[in-house]
Amino acid sequence: MFLLDIRPVLYINGFLLLILALAMGLPAVADLAVGLRAGGQGEWPAFAAGAFCSALAGLALILANQGKGEPALHTREAFLLTVTSWILVSLLGAVPFALCSLKMSPTDAVFEAVSGLTTTGATVLHGLDHAPRAVLMWRAMLNWLGGVAIIVTAVTLLPALRIGGMQLFRMESSDKADRVKPRFSQVAWGVLGVYSLFTFILVGALLTAGMTPLQAVCHAMSSLSTGGFSTSDQSLGSFGDGARWICVIGMIIGGGSFHLYVAPWKRGQWAIFKDSQIRWYLMTMLFFALSLTFWNWAVRNMGAYEAFRTSFFNVVAVLTTTGYHTNDYDSWGGFAEIVFFMMAFVGGCTGSAAGGIKIFRYEVLFAMVRVHARRLLHPHGVFVIRFNDMPVSDLVLRSVLTFVMFYFFSFAGLSVLLTMTGLDDMTSLSAAAAALGNVGPGLGKIVGPGHDYGSLTNAAKWLLSGGMMLGRLEVATVMILFFPGFWRE
Repeated sequence: MFLLDIRPVLYINGFLLLILALAMGLPAVADLAVGLRAGGQGEWPAFAAGAFCSALAGLALILANQGKGEPALHTREAFLLTVTSWILVSLLGAVPFALCSLKMSPTDAVFEAVSGLTTTGATVLHGLDHAPRAVLMWRAMLNWLGGVAIIVTAVTLLPALRIGGMQLFRMESSDKADRVKPRFSQVAWGVLGVYSLFTFILVGALLTAGMTPLQAVCHAMSSLSTGGFSTSDQSLGSFGDGARWICVIGMIIGGGSFHLYVAPWKRGQWAIFKDSQIRWYLMTMLFFALSLTFWNWAVRNMGAYEAFRTSFFNVVAVLTTTGYHTNDYDSWGGFAEIVFFMMAFVGGCTGSAAGGIKIFRYEVLFAMVRVHARRLLHPHGVFVIRFNDMPVSDLVLRSVLTFVMFYFFSFAGLSVLLTMTGLDDMTSLSAAAAALGNVGPGLGKIVGPGHDYGSLTNAAKWLLSGGMMLGRLEVATVMILFFPGFWRE
């Protein structure tokens, strides 16, 4: 029996499209002001048209689905809302790209919008140093909007669906006195406030480091959101050390757990200082950075500081799934290629803007392996898997294992499909990993750092767009829609 009520899904989507229309108004107004001073037309008509289409669609959905009483949003409707909202916002977010002076094809426009909103950072554009200011601003705004959207979704909606991994944090906060924020609105506003504050701080710091206002705003947004869209084809390779280190700090913050940033102090200590996931996150980052530092110093004969600086920056960019680069690390040799390929499957913390499998899942998997080994040695022993000194339920363990299985099956399937479009093995494997992990650049001479995705076929771009969306929505959120039981009781 079909009992799925899509009215609340469409109703809420309408409001999201109105927010998107307002967001499009910012680059339109800014470009119009600059165009009037310069005596030219600029790109504002494309953004005005996009805002009009988004507002019209949003109002139509709201008016067509409003009724008596507040629409109820149950679990199945929440799944459908999560997927449809990202698809609709991506499609309408592509309108300015298609209508601007760059004359992007519908496929390229959607690819760029999906990449921006999912904070992947893969681009089909070349010549960014001379691209229209409004386009550069919109790309960064898509990163920023996608980053805060996935954080709010991860800490509020996905735990209720038992797929996002934040069940662990709910379990830790079972005592009402220890809860970060008990209600959806408090969590959402708390995250948005902290996210905005960090953005403003980064903008100010980048301005002092010598960036122009446009460059500072774009890189602050794309760093904190781990989106990776830059204003230059050389990414941060075009800027000095000061700007790079500021962006490194922004990326590390964006890859951390915003759930903990808004947590209250307890007994004079901030929750983030005693969280095991944050320790794993920083230790993993340092391990990969030191490994590549030694490689660049001992094998490639770099100076010690240059080896550390180059290695640390690129490790942070890939591990947090931001996708910035300072040089072509694809040319560092086989060991470096393997390390960067491995990092594409890691990602940041739960409740962060980063993509990937996430640190906490690896922490739980390692705990499971450790407990299994102890059970082999002591068959009659009783061992409990813990996270932050709290026992992990079987529900969370099953969720982790299911997610990892879905993730690698999706990676294998996407890789095979990409090879069928004519791509070589290295490009197919690395592009699939980069799309699912929302990393951005892959490996090789086609999609590696310093290259763009513009030369791929339309079929490959649509496949990668789907992969980016699949990875951003935690895989299972999308997969569940393909089960027949979802659509009936």
